[in-house]
Amino acid sequence: MTASSKKTLLIPAMFSMKCPSCRMSTVFVNKSMFPLGRCLALKDECEVCGEKLKSEKNNGGGINYALSMLLFFLNLLWYWPIFGLSYKDNSVFWYLGVSTTVVVLAQPYLMRLSRMIYLYLYVGFGHSRRVIVED
Repeated sequence: MTASSKKTLLIPAMFSMKCPSCRMSTVFVNKSMFPLGRCLALKDECEVCGEKLKSEKNNGGGINYALSMLLFFLNLLWYWPIFGLSYKDNSVFWYLGVSTTVVVLAQPYLMRLSRMIYLYLYVGFGHSRRVIVED
């Protein structure tokens, strides 16, 4: 059985940081996000299928911005029912402070997720560069 013939689901593979081509091996050098200085270090190529993972434009910065803003506004779903928002008191400023803190704390994961979304958009499933010959 070849590496590309094994069927894996897209969303679980993306959130578990697997290769977009074969969805079997990990993409990042460190499985953990720590140390933060190396949290975005990608492997040069996939160990299983040989897909090139690094490119000059592989940063996903726009996707990271979109995910950050999405998380910022999704904070309304839990903040508004619990604490409420009003222009008469300082609750809007408290919301902005709490949401900013949540987004900043989630940035290492959001940066990795945006890099994975970028890879999954531009690398097709099963289109590995390495040819596997079976006897």
